Amino acid sequence: MRKHSLPMLSDLLARHRAAWRGALLAAGLILAAPAHADLADIEKRGTMTVATEDDYAPFNFIAEGKPSGFHAELLEDLKAYAKFEIRQEILPWTGLLAAVSGGQYDMAFTGALVTDERLRVFDFAPPFASAQHYYVKRAGDDRLSDVASLSGKTVGLQAGSALLARLPELEKMLAQTGGKLGQVVQYQSYPEAYADLANGRLDYVINAVISVNDLVKARPKVFEKGVAVSGDGFAAWPIPKNSPGLRDFMAGFMTHIRDSGRLAALQEKWFGETFPDLPTEPITTVEQFHRLAGLQ
Repeated sequence: MRKHSLPMLSDLLARHRAAWRGALLAAGLILAAPAHADLADIEKRGTMTVATEDDYAPFNFIAEGKPSGFHAELLEDLKAYAKFEIRQEILPWTGLLAAVSGGQYDMAFTGALVTDERLRVFDFAPPFASAQHYYVKRAGDDRLSDVASLSGKTVGLQAGSALLARLPELEKMLAQTGGKLGQVVQYQSYPEAYADLANGRLDYVINAVISVNDLVKARPKVFEKGVAVSGDGFAAWPIPKNSPGLRDFMAGFMTHIRDSGRLAALQEKWFGETFPDLPTEPITTVEQFHRLAGLQ
């Protein structure tokens, strides 16, 4: 099935949460926490294994047969910073976080969004990018110019995504303008949603700012970036909760690349903008995340 739409946001979110909980149960993520290697164990054995993707531009992707993107470059910095070997394992996104949570890998080195559900399983290193949600529209569609203009329009998102869980923020923003959320259509992948946006079956699509920037940069004659439709969001590296030493080590690495200017240079190169106001401490609780993202 290519897509489906759900008329009621409350039903949509309830199904999203139930599906996510089922996936966590199946993966063993909310059962007794497995043993993970912490920093002392990694230093003793002399290697750390990081799980990455290869099909998530601009974070990780393959270009001309070689790994490319923000994390491909940053991995070289991490190898130079660490006093032990860094081994990379490339996995599909499906199952990647479960594999890290299950102890097969020490951490995920990819563009994961911080969410309430993930914070029950992982701590996150200090964010390396904003993940605030923006809408994207067809280029030249003058009907859409601000949040109020989205009232009643049909929106597309990826099924089961972190963005879906924060859709009530847009609903509240619309209500404050006297508007309401229109039909919500879920897709198995964003390329499908973008295809339907381009051919007029959708009015707009919501995605994280970096993905929107990357899309508009690649296809400026087809798509145009809109305005923010959520509070702050963050992209960061998930680290198992029972590896606090590793979390602090990666926080130190983030401080190193931030203070040297390397982080800003890579953000500008791969994301099209810098994010100077990101949190500089690890994100470890739902309460802290809500405070930082303005969700309280």
